[in-house]
Amino acid sequence: MTSELPQPEPQHASLSLWDAVSIIVGIVVGVSIFKAPSIVFANVQTPLVGLAAWLLGAGIALCGALTYAELATLNRAAGGEYVYLMRAYGGWVGFLFGWAQLTGVFSGSIAQMAYVFADYARQWRGGVPNGVSDPGVWIAVLVILIITGVHICGVQTGKTVQNLLTLVKVAGLAGLLAIGFSSTAPESTASGPAEVQGPGFGLAMILVLYAFGGWNDSVFVAAEVRQPERNVPQALVIGLSIVAVLYLLVNLALLQGLGFHAARVSDAPAWDLVENASVLSPSAQQTGARAIGLLVMISAVGAVHGLIFTGSRLFAALGRDHSVFRLLGHWHPKTGSPVWSLAAQGLLAVLLTLTVGTVTGRVIVDTAATGLGGSPIPWQDYGGGFETLVAATAPVFWSFFCLSGLSLFVFRFRESLAHRPFRAPLYPVVPLAFCVSSGWMVWSSVTYAGWLALIAVVPLACGIPLFLLSKKRHWPELD
Repeated sequence: MTSELPQPEPQHASLSLWDAVSIIVGIVVGVSIFKAPSIVFANVQTPLVGLAAWLLGAGIALCGALTYAELATLNRAAGGEYVYLMRAYGGWVGFLFGWAQLTGVFSGSIAQMAYVFADYARQWRGGVPNGVSDPGVWIAVLVILIITGVHICGVQTGKTVQNLLTLVKVAGLAGLLAIGFSSTAPESTASGPAEVQGPGFGLAMILVLYAFGGWNDSVFVAAEVRQPERNVPQALVIGLSIVAVLYLLVNLALLQGLGFHAARVSDAPAWDLVENASVLSPSAQQTGARAIGLLVMISAVGAVHGLIFTGSRLFAALGRDHSVFRLLGHWHPKTGSPVWSLAAQGLLAVLLTLTVGTVTGRVIVDTAATGLGGSPIPWQDYGGGFETLVAATAPVFWSFFCLSGLSLFVFRFRESLAHRPFRAPLYPVVPLAFCVSSGWMVWSSVTYAGWLALIAVVPLACGIPLFLLSKKRHWPELD
């Protein structure tokens, strides 16, 4: 794509500025905000440092979103990073990206959200018997299997359920803020510095940026926004500003209602906030905590639902383009769903869940680590299913993020005359800031995960011989 002639705005560009803002906020605000704050606070010494981490995360997300906005409007073909990486570096990188999403990143995100559901479900049941190592794993597995089955049944069912779950998520956040700001913690939020209970600020940023995740999906609508040169950057700034304010309010509500020290040790902070709310009577505390817990569980189901829907479409495209994954590209003629893509994604999400949540799975990982010259994984240091899976998949996730950001520099150099409906502002500062941040996140996540990263890295490495065996069937249109 080197033509000097401007390309006309797509005929289907029908989204207004506020349509785009709504999409961005809806995608980014997920269930992780109900889980991540306690882990972030546990890895910093003071509340102000924790809040600063959320502000820094918003800035990094904005730089990344502006970078992706240019990539999205330059590369009109559907597929997001799959297309950017393939065009910038070659088909093998795009292949490995799709393979990594299937075997670790996307399937891992599904398992992570299922674990959030499991954590709150265990609170709902009043805890678990002593001696049970991790009963949440079976709850998480059941959630994945049920939601995968819903999608296999048909697309229309999925859309209806997703709309309902989004409304419930908004209601849960509103209720949490109202209770938190009307309560008083038994301790002061200005308590002295606390001892860091994890590896520190690096892990805090991993969780913060995980909570901001989704903006890379939201910018894919850039080509469908009217007057993208003006509306895309405005929508990104407004949308991510709304998300940042909302996330700060949630954290402030937790500090107000629980206090810093209580918030940082909570496994289910939203539940504990309501259960200890000073503004409520004892009976109302129990009722409210169960209501909030139920809303978080439903919101987690919504996150799993959305991830399963979108992920299966990426893997169906992978099956369309590569013969080795031909089966994944099959769509059922009656249900209108990529049944084999959904099945493979669900199976791998279950395997990841069992790997970190069962003794057998952990032994297998430990055996692999020691066989490669490493040491057994200190599983107790990773905080359970959700945090363990975030740590395991983060190195691969941020590596591809960094490569996607660097692809902008490749296109600027190689296709300097191409028409760009939107250009990242303050080039090269904004994309460079995102790439440097992503590189730091790669280093930080690898340092934290250590040999745990084998859970995602080994399957990624297996993708190399698969690519060599795969016969290219069809490349997507790239112009």
